[in-house]
Amino acid sequence: MMDGARHRRIVLLVCAFLFGLSFAHAEEFSSANLWSGGIGGYATYRIPGVVVTAKGSVLVYAAARKTTGSDWADTDIVLRRSANGGKDFSPSRRIAGEGKGTTDNPTAIVDAKTRTIFLLYQTNYERCFVIQSKDDGISFSQPVEITDALTDLRKQFNWNVIAPGPTHGIQLKSGRLVVPVWMAAGVVDSKGHRAHAPSAVTTLFSDDHGKTWRHGDIVLAGDDDMKNPSETDIVQMDDQSVQLNMRSASDHHRRILSTSPDGATHWSKPVYNEALFEPVCNAGFVKYAPHKDGVRALLFSNPDTASSSPVKSHYPRRRLVVRASFDEGTTWPLARLIDAGSAAYSDLAVLPDGTILCFYESGAIDGRESDPAHLTLARFSLNWIRQ
Repeated sequence: MMDGARHRRIVLLVCAFLFGLSFAHAEEFSSANLWSGGIGGYATYRIPGVVVTAKGSVLVYAAARKTTGSDWADTDIVLRRSANGGKDFSPSRRIAGEGKGTTDNPTAIVDAKTRTIFLLYQTNYERCFVIQSKDDGISFSQPVEITDALTDLRKQFNWNVIAPGPTHGIQLKSGRLVVPVWMAAGVVDSKGHRAHAPSAVTTLFSDDHGKTWRHGDIVLAGDDDMKNPSETDIVQMDDQSVQLNMRSASDHHRRILSTSPDGATHWSKPVYNEALFEPVCNAGFVKYAPHKDGVRALLFSNPDTASSSPVKSHYPRRRLVVRASFDEGTTWPLARLIDAGSAAYSDLAVLPDGTILCFYESGAIDGRESDPAHLTLARFSLNWIRQ
């Protein structure tokens, strides 16, 4: 007599044969550590980002920190490239940074029309630069400073800290490139480091394929309730409007949303999304709209520790969950646990065949959640989330 597990497997295979379905792809889930702390001359790797190029290659990038425990550590930006859907990657290489000073907040954006990949970043939280690749991420140009595109905003919000993204930006149907940016007007300490609060959120955009950049309107400058908005994710909705999904230090612990018709102006009044918990951590946010299956959805990933007790107003960064919405984010009926352990920042991307990529911080060096042990890439399908 066959055991129950084998019987269920045979039933699934028979159903797949009879109805022409492929269960193998739906059941797939794989993950691999792409960077690990202490390897390559860096104590830890943080701030993961992932994009799929116009040719279908996968670029993963991160902040490589020489020492642990500080956003102000000597930091470079490193990148790996995959030509087979994130299954195999080239060796890690530095694409920005001089080995000294803070070069961080890598935020890539793919121009599908010119096939150029832009990557924005900040240095010492006071200057913003962009580099670009015209050969599908194999090489990158010398940096061009674009800080001046944000200088005029000081008339409205006197920032002394500036940082793009992180994660990734998007290209609108109009061709406009848009990248979220957060700013802070923090007090300077004895080491010359500036606090990341009070803070505000805006966008940078380009209408000429990255030749010039301009700032959008201020979306939210933290008030008594929605205090200190910062790291922000972005998607274009089905009606062509642009939605920002913002982190904040609010005691309400829910993600904050605002929508614009063009990704730069006329932002709607920011509101909480009651369905999306905010542990005070960066998140992943992406549109799922591959041509193959015709399904359209929004995907969101972050640590879900709503049932835990906060520590100093922050919740633990554990239990990374991916969620799916099929009504433009009104409801989020599907959720699947990706990692039950320590897991913090994440980013999401979708391959042309519908495979979903989640690139995230996992593990904790000596128990410190701010110092991840690894940067891990998970590959799975929408059907896997449904199971």
